[in-house]
Amino acid sequence: MIEDGIMGNRQVDITEIRNTVKDLSIEANTVLRSDVLEAIQGFYDRESNASAKNMLKVLITNAALAREKQLALCQDTGMVAVFIDIGKDVSITGGNITDAVNDGVKEAYSKGHFRKSVVNDPILRDNTGTNTPAVVHIDIVDGDKVGISVMPKGFGAENKGTLAMLEPTAGCERIIDFCVETVKAAGPDACPPYVLGVGIGGTMEKCAMLAKKALLRPLDQANPQPHIAKLENEIKEKVNALKIGIMGLGGISTVMGVAVETAPTHIAGLPVAVNLSCHALRSASRIL
Repeated sequence: MIEDGIMGNRQVDITEIRNTVKDLSIEANTVLRSDVLEAIQGFYDRESNASAKNMLKVLITNAALAREKQLALCQDTGMVAVFIDIGKDVSITGGNITDAVNDGVKEAYSKGHFRKSVVNDPILRDNTGTNTPAVVHIDIVDGDKVGISVMPKGFGAENKGTLAMLEPTAGCERIIDFCVETVKAAGPDACPPYVLGVGIGGTMEKCAMLAKKALLRPLDQANPQPHIAKLENEIKEKVNALKIGIMGLGGISTVMGVAVETAPTHIAGLPVAVNLSCHALRSASRIL
């Protein structure tokens, strides 16, 4: 948790962070990302399965209506993950960042009339009534900017995520198989066509965070490392060969994209995590 006292050459008031999180939370829930919409449209143009093509048309229509009427893209407006990159030359003034994020999410979910789905204890399960607390990830980076990304994630897809601590000698084929096994087990239950965020390396928790953060990357943007970009393509090809298709109807539209993020890891391990997103991959970002 970061409090007052992050000192730098440029000041950013905490109110700006709260308001940005509020605006991004509304945008993410009502405006489907352009790259995701383009991918769905591309499937629609190429799909020969009549039932699958009709359902893809429904998704395109749904996205248009949600944007026009400022309605939620999906009834499950998720648990919100917020990624904040703070430049080392920035001073955050006026309050606590985590409190500001939660205030922004609370205001957005009230203003947007979005479903509140967060419970305050995993065992007692009393609803907080505000869709908070959000899950907040903060990194200190170079520069004098603050980057904020908001990702509301429904649990129909979140529940199908997986993590494995593979042997360090497992190699790419085992990683690909693990991703395929994850999608095969999910089947139609998490509302395909999917996007796969894959984390490789780090520790158990770092790997899972990378898999979630990978979903922020535009679908048409490959990993800059050639061997990882190749792995992304191989995973996508193998998963689409399952022919689960949109909502399990078959056809070509099982996975829209695969994004792999990596981190250094221990010589004795190979952590791999897969975070599935449903067809409504929702996120919005802004740089302050």
